[in-house]
Amino acid sequence: MSARHPFAATQGARPADPGLPTHIGKYRVVGRLGDGATSEVFLAVDAFHQRQVAIKRARLATSGESLECRVDNHYREHFFAAEAALAGKLLHPNVAQIFDAVADPLQPYLVMEYVPGDTLRRFCRPDALLALDQIVEIGFKCAMALGYVARQGLIHRDVKPANILAVLHKGWVTDIKVTDFGSVFDHRSDRTQIFRVGSLAYMSPEQLDGSTLDERADMYALAAVLYHLVAGRPPFDAANPVALMHQIYHAQPPSLMVLRDGVPPRLDALLRQTLAKLPEDRPAGWTAFAQSWSQLVASGELPVARRQDLLDSERFNLLRSLDFFHGFGDVELWEVVHRAQWLRHRDGAALYRKGEEGRTFHIIALGRVGVYRDGARVARLGAGTSVGEMAYLAPSPALRLHGADVIAAEAATTIAFTPEAVDLLSPTTRHLFDAAFIGVLVRRLHAAHEALAHPRRIL
Repeated sequence: MSARHPFAATQGARPADPGLPTHIGKYRVVGRLGDGATSEVFLAVDAFHQRQVAIKRARLATSGESLECRVDNHYREHFFAAEAALAGKLLHPNVAQIFDAVADPLQPYLVMEYVPGDTLRRFCRPDALLALDQIVEIGFKCAMALGYVARQGLIHRDVKPANILAVLHKGWVTDIKVTDFGSVFDHRSDRTQIFRVGSLAYMSPEQLDGSTLDERADMYALAAVLYHLVAGRPPFDAANPVALMHQIYHAQPPSLMVLRDGVPPRLDALLRQTLAKLPEDRPAGWTAFAQSWSQLVASGELPVARRQDLLDSERFNLLRSLDFFHGFGDVELWEVVHRAQWLRHRDGAALYRKGEEGRTFHIIALGRVGVYRDGARVARLGAGTSVGEMAYLAPSPALRLHGADVIAAEAATTIAFTPEAVDLLSPTTRHLFDAAFIGVLVRRLHAAHEALAHPRRIL
């Protein structure tokens, strides 16, 4: 493919293209996103689902072409088969989805999620570097995505800036998507799989060897990408592949604190550890890496370029610490991060007033709130507890009125949901909410029973 990534378009598809097909299968083509020796990528419309999609169509060699072209064609078919096998299987907010795979005998194609924006290659130049806190946020989301991929028995094997899509808003990276699984290794598959694939600048020593790989090979590659984003250059750089391979096997990357001002020692140390030659010297797994990486912002070790609210990584870690979300997996927690309203309340602000209709429920993330009846405080609730769920769940409008005032007892942050927001959640996440609500109601009933049976002990 060309240097520009096929699934990202900052300026839209080119309007004049005489070779542009009108349709590929049932999809109406509206433009070309990328063009290369092995495949071409089009922007198309999926009329049934009313969405834009990216269609990656193979360029296949014909019987009259050279042996070299036919060998390339064999590899091309393998890589398409690898991605096609994942259609509909990778469901994570930071992984670009593969919706469909069509095994056309002449030109097979994949139908994929269209992600407007650009790739991280744009931010690897010394004159276009991102703020360090943004790089930490990107790294955390990539780690969570690749951790999810690893739990499916997969190793990406080609983690590089061109395979990470950046969703942009006013020049700010608001989200990322890991894409291009043509080089994926599937531990659970019995089909023939090719070894020694990937992009040299980001490949671990064991991947160069063709050794047995685990998730730490992708971890090494992500560390090399993050190093590149921080420094504006990859950890190893050489004039030819042989010299580059020698560095990957034997050299140590320069300290990032020398290459860029403001890099904290712990960021430099973590990336250098993750770039260790031996897999056993790297972090033990994606969870360990993600937690250590996100702590760089949470602990205040990094200057924050633009801080208006909690970062997504902070929100994710905060949710994971709350009892209400104990049964939620990573994918469901990410869904809550993106679907919920995150509200800040000053000390003394009212979340609810007695007699108001219950249109939202709140889960307290930080701080405390007081529950008041007729001016007297009857309860104080802290992080991890919920308020408003009784009115929210009530079966009729008459029962949806709040019976008490709920007032912030100090500056507080709550996670609020409306019926419309809950309807947008996946069935799995809604089921987990139902289970969490049942847990809350059981605890409340138990507390009420104890209060009736032992009023003096409760008081």
